[in-house]
Amino acid sequence: MSANPKPRQFASDNYAGFAPEAWAAMAQANAGHCVAYGDDRWTAEASDLIREVFETDCEVFFVFNGTAANSLSLAHLCDSYHSILCHETAHVETDECGAPEFFSNGTKILLLPGGNGKIDPASIKATVQKRTDIHYPKPRVLTLTNATELGTVYTPAEVAAIAGEAKRLGLRVHMDGARFANAAATLGVPPKQITWEAGVDVLSFGGTKNGTGVGEAVVFFNKDLAEEFDYRCKQAGHLASKMRFLSAPWVGMLRGGADAPWLRHARHANNMAERLLSLVQKLPGAQILFPRQANSVFVQLNPKAIAELHARGWKFYTFIGQGGCRFMCSWDTTEEDIHALAADIGEVMGTPSLSSAL
Repeated sequence: MSANPKPRQFASDNYAGFAPEAWAAMAQANAGHCVAYGDDRWTAEASDLIREVFETDCEVFFVFNGTAANSLSLAHLCDSYHSILCHETAHVETDECGAPEFFSNGTKILLLPGGNGKIDPASIKATVQKRTDIHYPKPRVLTLTNATELGTVYTPAEVAAIAGEAKRLGLRVHMDGARFANAAATLGVPPKQITWEAGVDVLSFGGTKNGTGVGEAVVFFNKDLAEEFDYRCKQAGHLASKMRFLSAPWVGMLRGGADAPWLRHARHANNMAERLLSLVQKLPGAQILFPRQANSVFVQLNPKAIAELHARGWKFYTFIGQGGCRFMCSWDTTEEDIHALAADIGEVMGTPSLSSAL
């Protein structure tokens, strides 16, 4: 296959554009004038729809991106002399450019171990009680990611076990849900079962990777903790004057109940990843690195194969050790995309028969 540009890529679900339902709502919100700074009907409806999704009364705020959602909510849950516990591969540790520490005026991040990107509950107590003297930043918040950075998914029981241990130790619990939709689609349970019912206080509810295009929601299930969060957003530059353009896409995605676009698109992305896995795992020399539980496939390829795939125009990340590749499926990934990528992987790995089998 030539190095012609590909219509859709596998580096990130951020590559995909607006889902049609989100784009349509954005166009409707653009018709005429609307009250500014979030006092508009689109923001009100989006907030109400989120309350319906989680079946609880919660406080909802919209910010520009995931870095703001995570960093501002974590900063709001602690003081500068506190510490935040997270998995060693968590996005807030590896990919936020120190934003949680910046917005909290210096809060320290403490790392927890655990297989397949998931926090080992036993490590929480050991970390919290490692030191209790005044010279050490006092643990105050635990954050977990669902789906994780390695594409795995916490079950309701796993979230409850981690949150329960954190609460027993006096910690508040935050969830990074950049790909929450994919986790919810995989589990097929009411979203409340993996959030507030399991002990989560605050959720960074991701929409961008799922098709909203821009804008994430910060959801405070513990409403007492939300006091003056609006001021924090304003100070940080996340009170959008035309807030409806952050919130309206959520309306398009959340309308429809159990078959709403946010879940339907997430299920599709997950299914495309499963299809890719089914093809790639047949290849000699291709080692699957982590269980496929959301919309990504992690596979070990040799350096020559990786270079050849890049030369053929494929974009994907290789940040999981030497030869570890992440292929991320999106709401608009097609069967044709999967087959084209799998065929090329087969060819560069020396298994051209895979191409003919497709």
